[in-house]
Amino acid sequence: MKTKGPRKKITLTDEQFTAISRALADPRRYAILRQIAAAGEMACCRLEEHEVISPATISHHIKELNEAGLVEVEREGREANLRVCRLVFEAYVARLASL
Repeated sequence: MKTKGPRKKITLTDEQFTAISRALADPRRYAILRQIAAAGEMACCRLEEHEVISPATISHHIKELNEAGLVEVEREGREANLRVCRLVFEAYVARLASL
């Protein structure tokens, strides 16, 4: 998603930072995030994990990424389009880099 104008800077709370760390600690969630980031935006049904794990498990992982603030989910009927929340991810990386 492209935004016009200057990019906003986000400061994460300790709780947000911990939630993101916990979400990214799971290898499957990390793989899902990488796929979405590489595509820019993608339909949930196009995730490679559909070949390996159940739709319910994928739904759970997407929910965890969404609740951590890393992924936006836009529903269109029964379909779900996914995209990475770049500002949140960049704030997370910046906080990691400041350690």
